Amino acid sequence: MKKIIATILTLGLSAGFAGAAASVNTAFADTQLTSACKSAYLCDFNSGECIYKQNETERLPIASVCKVMTLTLCFDAIQSGKLSLEEKITVSDRAAGMGGSQVFLQTGLSYPLSELIKSIIVCSANDSCVAVSESISGSEESFVALMNKRAEELGCNDTLFANCTGLPKEPQYSCAKDVAVMFTNLIKNEEYFKYSKIWLEDFNHPDDRTTSITNTNKLIRKYSACDGGKTGFTNQAGFCLASTAVKDSMRLVSVVLGADSSDNRFKSAISMFDYGFANYKNRVVLDKDVNLNDKLTVECSRKNSICVRPARSSYVFSAIDSTPDITRNVIAYDIKAPIKKGDVVGKIEVYKDGILCDTVDLVAAEDADRATYGDFFKQVARGWTL
Repeated sequence: MKKIIATILTLGLSAGFAGAAASVNTAFADTQLTSACKSAYLCDFNSGECIYKQNETERLPIASVCKVMTLTLCFDAIQSGKLSLEEKITVSDRAAGMGGSQVFLQTGLSYPLSELIKSIIVCSANDSCVAVSESISGSEESFVALMNKRAEELGCNDTLFANCTGLPKEPQYSCAKDVAVMFTNLIKNEEYFKYSKIWLEDFNHPDDRTTSITNTNKLIRKYSACDGGKTGFTNQAGFCLASTAVKDSMRLVSVVLGADSSDNRFKSAISMFDYGFANYKNRVVLDKDVNLNDKLTVECSRKNSICVRPARSSYVFSAIDSTPDITRNVIAYDIKAPIKKGDVVGKIEVYKDGILCDTVDLVAAEDADRATYGDFFKQVARGWTL
């Protein structure tokens, strides 16, 4: 049986969870935050809550921003064990012959997957995209089918991919809201940030050539809080950008599609980020380093109960001038000794205004050894002396 302890938190705080957007009240800026773009979207990374939107479901070409999904499938392949970052990828004639932005891969040479991923993130290398797509799926066509399947799994119903590079090809499109969902999913991979903050670096080829690569996301220089993003441009798509920025405990994701200039896409992103950080905040509801007041009973243990804490911190996201009603349910599992520090012993549900916004594992903050026959005898003996 599970034991449920309902606890009402006395502070109106803010929480984030890594998952789909919750059904929560949303506030939007009264003024236009973007400059000369067709579509825009700003949301909280953890909760998915929308802060600002402009034509967010309009289907538009997104150029190289489609590489957000190419990269997602790369990290999916790594997580599944199909590939490793050290895996050597051999370059085909087709991959080496890709036009547009590239790192000039050589046919027949083999490159570590980590280097190809880096070149896609930093300088949007089309040749690297095709090389990894062929390695993962056998052909770019099969890889594109996986891209569309993954988009559908993420609930991106206004997205269709036709290639893995974003080079013009019909039909393909997405929308600002879908891009935000896909980019949010991508940056859950911590390895992404190993490359996204690189500004200028040499890409080393196996034949001793080097290609200098520069980050296409100028926000990492223009905006100190920005630590990742993906740009895109074609004449049809205009200037596009998916980017992320973090201050204190709050990470935001912004998308700009169809801007009329590179400057305006970056200015629009900065304007949205500034608005979000000025008007919203995340406050800690659960601190992974702080034990709960509640203790859990452990059967067959030398201890009657143990201290517990959340496996990770949890936040509630809200407007600065609002005070949401935050409650939590502590659900304790029936547990028996031995218990080791860090073992999962329950879960905590966090509710914002009555809506579930996060579920966090509850872990033991200390060991609980199994009681011996001697311990039981001592307990009985103590009972006799009372």
